Amino acid sequence: MLHVLDHPLAAHVITHLRDKTTKPATFRTLCYQISLLLAVEATRSLATEAKAIETPLEAVTGRVLTHQPLVVVPILRAGLGMVQPFLDIFPDVSVGYIGLERDHTTAIARSYYCKLPVVTGRRVLLVDPMLATGGSAVKAIDVVRDQGGTDITLISIVSSPEGVAEVERHHPQVPIFTAALDRGLNAKKYILPGLGDFGDRLYGT
Repeated sequence: MLHVLDHPLAAHVITHLRDKTTKPATFRTLCYQISLLLAVEATRSLATEAKAIETPLEAVTGRVLTHQPLVVVPILRAGLGMVQPFLDIFPDVSVGYIGLERDHTTAIARSYYCKLPVVTGRRVLLVDPMLATGGSAVKAIDVVRDQGGTDITLISIVSSPEGVAEVERHHPQVPIFTAALDRGLNAKKYILPGLGDFGDRLYGT
């Protein structure tokens, strides 16, 4: 199921991420901000439990997160820019890494690195800023499933209809959270209007 972030701040940040004049330092800050919004939205269904506490004035029962460790898995390299907000706001997070490189001629993803913590019985959040053809996302989900992961969420900043359809075709049970659903792909399989190569813009390369 696709969830598109609907928030004025998200629209503001996406516009500045798209702007080709945005400098890498600002781009990284914007990436953090939009990833934080996506992190909150994508974890709305986390379980909570009652907890009795004392405020400075009286006793009250509040709610806290149940002990369900999260695993954040960026698809390298661009996905690294989305990890920090998850580490900042959640108390129990592990980080894994999946390295997938897209061949610019064939647009097919090639795996070159994988390092995952235990994913069985944990909620796995796959983060990749651009969901273009969907090939990398499908491969990453396959890798997590092969290692025992069953509770998987895919989080992207900009998505194409083609990429969403490809993920839903192979993994219809995996929810997709994105900040923008764009028009489609060009002949070179880049998202339009998109924002260019996310990794290059993130790291100034």
